[in-house]
Amino acid sequence: MVTIAVDAMGGDNAPKAEVEGAVEAARTLDIRVILVGRQEDLRRELQQYDDYRGLPIEVVNATQQITMEDSAARAVRAKRDSSLRVASRLVRDGIAQGFVSAGNTGAAMATAKMVQGVIPGVDRPALAGIFPTLIGKPVVVIDVGANVDCSPRMLAQFAVMGEIYSRVVLHQPRPKVGLLSIGEEEHKGNETTRGATPLLKSLPLDFVGNVEGRDIYTGKSDVIVCDGFIGNVALKVSEGLVDMVKQMLQESLSATITRQMGALLARAAFTDFKKRVDYSEYGGAPLLGVRGICIICHGRSNANAIKNAIRVGAEFSSGKVNERIEDELRQWAAEHVAF
Repeated sequence: MVTIAVDAMGGDNAPKAEVEGAVEAARTLDIRVILVGRQEDLRRELQQYDDYRGLPIEVVNATQQITMEDSAARAVRAKRDSSLRVASRLVRDGIAQGFVSAGNTGAAMATAKMVQGVIPGVDRPALAGIFPTLIGKPVVVIDVGANVDCSPRMLAQFAVMGEIYSRVVLHQPRPKVGLLSIGEEEHKGNETTRGATPLLKSLPLDFVGNVEGRDIYTGKSDVIVCDGFIGNVALKVSEGLVDMVKQMLQESLSATITRQMGALLARAAFTDFKKRVDYSEYGGAPLLGVRGICIICHGRSNANAIKNAIRVGAEFSSGKVNERIEDELRQWAAEHVAF
């Protein structure tokens, strides 16, 4: 049974969402969950679930908490008994295969790199965001915030890691890889994207060339590579756009639908739309390139997001994604000097 540790004190809705998500995961997914945080708070929250004693759930005490307001670098060094750091140590020590956190993103990334270490052949770990597309299959966008400044070599490594993740966890048999730029032509873009193109062409990937921002949502590519600055902007713009469209649809439907049957049909369509764009269905963003597994969730994650993040962590472990990343990076580095 795969074991996933959960930083139960990090999110906006902690520890309620973390505990509820852990209970749902343990009930339905055949996964062992370790809740990390203030023991008395977590046990009090667990008491709300009659069957929790029969579930594969354990509580590990952590006396400190890293908040969203904390400086990531300072908090990681100073708060050695934080729920985030204790969860990462459980992964390092082999007690858990991965950890999930909806807390301070910078602190989670710094902790995973410092405590768990980086896979050989990876210059910098990268966050892989999952976006919905018009054709119904998700696309991996990497990096969505871990690295603001990137080299062409780093973008090539992101492509390798994202392609493996798409293949193993999202079950795309031959993922198409695109490079996010300001035009489809190779000569467009900045120095980094232009330098990455020959590297990506030299790798045994199904590289489709440059793609534009709108192509994130068309399904043209299964993996889209970019630096963390651009990726994070794309992520936040997308989240804001989804929220705006949902609110506008809801207001328009409320104002125009009067007949009961029409209202029921519209409500069903709106519910389907919300599910298709709901971030909680994808759980969280894996930090690819670190030893062990680190899944970083949105700060406002609900129980469904936590449950799905635990599921993604378990699939990541079962698919041996880290081992495959390390093996393929080693192989491709040997075959391609520039890489």
